Amino acid sequence: MSRVINPDSVGKERTRLSKSIVLCIRELAKQNAVSAETKDQAAFIALALQAIAEGIDASVSAWEKRDYWVKADKFRMEWMWAGQTAEKLKTAVLADDWATIAMLLPKIAERFQKVEVSDNHRLGKPWNEAYALLALHRKL
Repeated sequence: MSRVINPDSVGKERTRLSKSIVLCIRELAKQNAVSAETKDQAAFIALALQAIAEGIDASVSAWEKRDYWVKADKFRMEWMWAGQTAEKLKTAVLADDWATIAMLLPKIAERFQKVEVSDNHRLGKPWNEAYALLALHRKL
């Protein structure tokens, strides 16, 4: 029997989400006023950071199986900020606290400064309806 290969690994998902966050921050920087799309973009960044944080343990499990504990711990520490920032951003978006959001976005952008997104990307607008999804998560 042959090996089963998962084309949608956690690492690929993290890369896609990172590029989507960078694209979203670019679009947010172009906004002059708070609109429904602006709220969707901020909510998407919060949800994407949360998804990245949730996938960290799955990423390091292979290293831990091989007893690469230092490498696994280093990777966890490198991405620890994602979950913490996601919670702060979620709270700020749901409270319409745009001052806090404005303070968090440059910190997030700094973390993703090495991520490159070409002008001919195929990401589309991944933030569509993200605010409604974030509000739904809060109710659950």
